[in-house]
Amino acid sequence: MTATRPHSAHWGSFDAVVEQDRVVGVRPFAADPNPGALLHSIPGTVHAESRIDRPYARSGWLRGERAGAERGDRDFVPIEWDHAIRLVAEETARIRAEHGHSSIFGGSYGWSSAGRFHHARSQLQRFLGLGGGYTTQLTNYSYGAGMTLMPHILGTNDVLQGPVTDWSSIVRHTRLMLCFGGLPLKNALVTAGGAGAHEYVPWLRRVAEAGVRFINISPFRGDAPDFLQAEWVPIRPNTDTALMLGMAHALLAEGLEDRGFLATHCTGWEKLRSYILGETDGQAKTPDWAAAITGIPAERIRALAWDSVRQPSMLTATWSLQRAEHGEQPWWMLVALAAMLGGIGRPGEGVVFGYGSLNGMGTPRRGLPSVGLPATRNPGGIGIPVGRVTELFERPGQILQYNGRDIVLPKIRMIWWAGGNPFHHHQDLNRLRRGWNRAETIIVQEPWWTAAARHADIVLPATTTLERYDIGSSSSDRFVRAMHRAIPPQAQARDDHAMLADIADVLGYRERFTEQRDEAAWLRHLYERWRQAAARAHFEAPDFDRFWAEGHVEVPPPEEDFVLFADFARDPQAHPLNTPSGKVELFSDTIASFGYAEIGGHPRWQEPGEYLGAPMAERFPLHLLSYQPATRLHGQLDPGPVSAASKVQGREPLLMHPDDAAARGLEEGAVVRVFNDRGACLAGLRLDDGLRAGVVAMATGAWWDPLPEEGALDVHGNPNTLTRDVGTSRLGQGCTAQSCLVQVMAHHGVLPPVTVHRAPRSRERVA
Repeated sequence: MTATRPHSAHWGSFDAVVEQDRVVGVRPFAADPNPGALLHSIPGTVHAESRIDRPYARSGWLRGERAGAERGDRDFVPIEWDHAIRLVAEETARIRAEHGHSSIFGGSYGWSSAGRFHHARSQLQRFLGLGGGYTTQLTNYSYGAGMTLMPHILGTNDVLQGPVTDWSSIVRHTRLMLCFGGLPLKNALVTAGGAGAHEYVPWLRRVAEAGVRFINISPFRGDAPDFLQAEWVPIRPNTDTALMLGMAHALLAEGLEDRGFLATHCTGWEKLRSYILGETDGQAKTPDWAAAITGIPAERIRALAWDSVRQPSMLTATWSLQRAEHGEQPWWMLVALAAMLGGIGRPGEGVVFGYGSLNGMGTPRRGLPSVGLPATRNPGGIGIPVGRVTELFERPGQILQYNGRDIVLPKIRMIWWAGGNPFHHHQDLNRLRRGWNRAETIIVQEPWWTAAARHADIVLPATTTLERYDIGSSSSDRFVRAMHRAIPPQAQARDDHAMLADIADVLGYRERFTEQRDEAAWLRHLYERWRQAAARAHFEAPDFDRFWAEGHVEVPPPEEDFVLFADFARDPQAHPLNTPSGKVELFSDTIASFGYAEIGGHPRWQEPGEYLGAPMAERFPLHLLSYQPATRLHGQLDPGPVSAASKVQGREPLLMHPDDAAARGLEEGAVVRVFNDRGACLAGLRLDDGLRAGVVAMATGAWWDPLPEEGALDVHGNPNTLTRDVGTSRLGQGCTAQSCLVQVMAHHGVLPPVTVHRAPRSRERVA
């Protein structure tokens, strides 16, 4: 008998097709105008060979091998759930008693589920917070440097998280979109919390049909879809700040800056102007100066500046632009360039970070929150920027400087990870593993044998979303989706809330954790909280029973265009920004007061240590860019058929310009070795003349599969084997994955198999 169940994922809403308790297919949500192919990986991933079937413990940990023990595909011993619950509870209590709450690192990254109740990160942090506290993560990998910077200069993170100036305003008013990092389509496949409607592509087509001109400033022509007919400006990676400064100088040379806006809506302009003109350092930031750095002709730089000022222009940058050494600088300078044009707060003009980085950015929407668990206090712990996780493990007792604060790093005794895979997200994975192994105990809650699970001491098998009930919701999507359970929990998998409730029971605070609600009661409670918030925003949502029966709620779009900073632009005194001056801070006294030599008080060009203009390029002459894949979400769905079909001889593809390949004697489809001093990985070669020469590119998310005898070689193709793990600056401490130099050569010898999609070996006896 065939049945269908309404459900949702970060990559789209769908109906699960079920036969004999197996998901055999998916049907995209009928209201989705542009559903993606990722849905078709769901059945194969839910029933993958790499599912964790029961709790396990590392045999060495059971024998007493703790801090400093080697982890990764070691012998795992199957254990009973009652034993696992007791082991975890006793170890948690011991570590809290002996070393304090901050010695437990509660790691997660929040992408495990579109469902808002069974959100692994929220569940784990609720559990650890009620238990007394923990060390947690601040910011994120996606735009961590930017989200620390923007409150200083614009007073908000709306400019990168939303709501931002919507597409309807752009259709009506914009004539030019200047896109740093392009407007890639692949990122529009996903929405945090689920996408009932993939509206990015339809809106982008409407903008193109309205006659808007697009300029794609990126090392990759494919960062703008063909239907935009975008002009491609192939820039040298990590040099966008220099280009923007050259454009700013071109505007000043012709007296084209909006002096009125700079005087009334900005502070610090005179200091930035002096820097651009070279009055402070003796180097004018002319288009000719910028051309030598960026590889873009000086006349083209002047034309970009003049074109931007002569017509209503929207300046955009993808989130990836700030994931580089000195990553705060291009975003800060793009704000300054928008201020020089005077467009901030005007319909269809200004600056936005994130068009093309996530579905829903720019989609007209009402100001409603998403359904979600209320935040839980962390009474006995601290937070560090997520990009500095390895430093946390490496440098106990030392100072980490971040955003004007000195953070004393605690000694981490326990790592507890749920709903994420640091061996996907983090940089320099070989270094991460060395730091990770310093912990005494590592607990991982996971549905699959990812690298995080393989590097654990206690592994707790979690259900997938299709094995539980939930509510999918995103503030950037107009649908709230009922997620009905489609199949029973596979093998001995349990949902995160249930396993944590049992551990809390042993520790004496089950009722505080559950609030005496079961799953069904929690869903009603969370929906009713959202329904009340919707009513305050003048939207009457149906009651829970009707919502659950119908499978979704649709929130109608707003009646008027939304323009970010419109009130501020109209009257900066009546509607000041939430900055110290109330204005756009082109020079920030606050940031300058931190005394960080690498950031300064205004945007400026600083040469990265790893880019094609650096001395290191003599040894490693290719700049590696890593990007969000089109075939999965981060590392999720990697075992599925869509991801598998994209591989080359089972390896993640590496894009390379034909001239670079010919110079190395490499051909399409070959397996190549990509390497630098941090490590090496294998990849399958694909040639692409839309890539700037000297640049190679790989998608992230191929499950890390290092050879046991050669820990530095990943045989599957994870670019974070190669990326550098340093902060953008002491201000933002974001990740710098896009500042990475490598060399590529042919792989010789026997091709090692990819084994990471199979379960690791285990002992038969039950401990």
